[in-house]
Amino acid sequence: MKKHIFAIILTLITSAGLAFADGFTLKSNDISGQLSENQVFNGFGCSGKNISPHLMWENAPKEAKSFAVTVYDPDAPTGSGWWHWLIFDIPANVHSLAAGAGNPEKNLAPKGSIQSATDFKTTGFGGACPPVGDRPHRYIFTVYALNVEKLSLDASTPPAMVGFFLNQNAIVKASIIAYLGR
Repeated sequence: MKKHIFAIILTLITSAGLAFADGFTLKSNDISGQLSENQVFNGFGCSGKNISPHLMWENAPKEAKSFAVTVYDPDAPTGSGWWHWLIFDIPANVHSLAAGAGNPEKNLAPKGSIQSATDFKTTGFGGACPPVGDRPHRYIFTVYALNVEKLSLDASTPPAMVGFFLNQNAIVKASIIAYLGR
């Protein structure tokens, strides 16, 4: 009897794992466990290239009407973390962002998308720049599949408000975490 129950539980766990094997996933050709000089901010005492990484997502839910991408550092010594990038109103037929899309001057972001203010008080991607001597910070790159085509926000919307609307309209999200210390 115990062997039979164990076999049923093992089958259920294995089946559940397979059900999620094709889940919503975020990937990158440019980042993995550690950020490179390309994703480091150029300013605040850092001298990186400040290039947003290539990002792509797979297996989005069919009901997704748009996407959004954020980069957030929960380890920033602010008491509330640090928003490095917020881009939303990405059309539902777009499933990737090119490297450098976070620079509004390059015009690489998907047409109709909005890059709103970061905690650097600028729009577009602001790379990593943890304080010297601090433990390595986590940089969480997240893609949201949303149930609305537009969030009805603009580029001046504060990051916390964008985050509120993203979470209110998220169907599902996927993340990559990369680290950087100085």
